[in-house]
Amino acid sequence: MTNDKSDDWLEIGKIVAPQGLSGELRVYPVSDFPERFEVPGKRWLLRSGETEPQPIELLTGRYISNKNLYVIKLAGVVNCDQALALRGCKLMVPASDRPQLGEDEYHVLDLIGLEVFMQASGELVGTVVDIIAAGNDLLEVKLDESFASDKKQKTVLIPFVQAIAPVVDLPSGRIEITPPPGLLEINN
Repeated sequence: MTNDKSDDWLEIGKIVAPQGLSGELRVYPVSDFPERFEVPGKRWLLRSGETEPQPIELLTGRYISNKNLYVIKLAGVVNCDQALALRGCKLMVPASDRPQLGEDEYHVLDLIGLEVFMQASGELVGTVVDIIAAGNDLLEVKLDESFASDKKQKTVLIPFVQAIAPVVDLPSGRIEITPPPGLLEINN
């Protein structure tokens, strides 16, 4: 049993910049749940260099779709200087606050580290190292040395859709893919 405090918290977003002069903040989300930024209530702020998040009150929030970020207002942050001081801080929630997911929905943190295999051959493609939010989420997969034909290509982006990634087996730690011809070659 580990005593790692980071397991107790989920990062939901990162403060990237002030918004205007009244203390509003721009937040890049790493959560697919808009209510985490739009519904007022308690959140936690993890400052750079600290290990324990501090509680803070979310007052308001709105989504800016063309920028894929939220603009939020936190209690006690009333001017641009205070907002600027929070740049780089992470917004957190307790891990116990994980929303229940429907079938074929996954938490990003559960996908990172899974091994990716070709469904037809069983060949190991690589390991999921990141999820990139796009129209459809993309799995960033670090190629296994045995799979990478071009040794300069270290990762590939694989659309995380049912047709291409039909099997996600969390207990076994694997994703099986059926990529269309050329997908793994062209996106270096």
